[in-house]
Amino acid sequence: MNSTQERAEEQDLPFNVFAKACPSRGTLEHVTGRWGALALGALHEGSLRFNELRRRVDGVSEKMLSQTLHALERDGLVLREAQPTNPPRVDYELTPLGHEVAERLLSLIHFVEGNMEDVLAARQRYDDTRGGR
Repeated sequence: MNSTQERAEEQDLPFNVFAKACPSRGTLEHVTGRWGALALGALHEGSLRFNELRRRVDGVSEKMLSQTLHALERDGLVLREAQPTNPPRVDYELTPLGHEVAERLLSLIHFVEGNMEDVLAARQRYDDTRGGR
């Protein structure tokens, strides 16, 4: 048994993301995937309409954003609220659980942004020793 499994058992956790069949693995993929993390980070700033969110998450296609939002909504992280207007208006916002997840993601995002000089220097050293990418 590995140390991760031992820690999970010690804490009496019912889920173990390292186990292939554990449903927590799918949620982790939704949260940490490129579009999920960016959508959660963007929605941390407040409620957004679909197209506002799409503009905020630069580079995401309409299809990928839609799929991402459906997955996050199903996981209980995003709330979709359709307004009965003409034309229809749909707003997306974080649930309390989504806010907690977004806070943690934003810490990681800010850490990465704040350390990009070191990352870029490491990439350059790597490329220099291996003759480029």
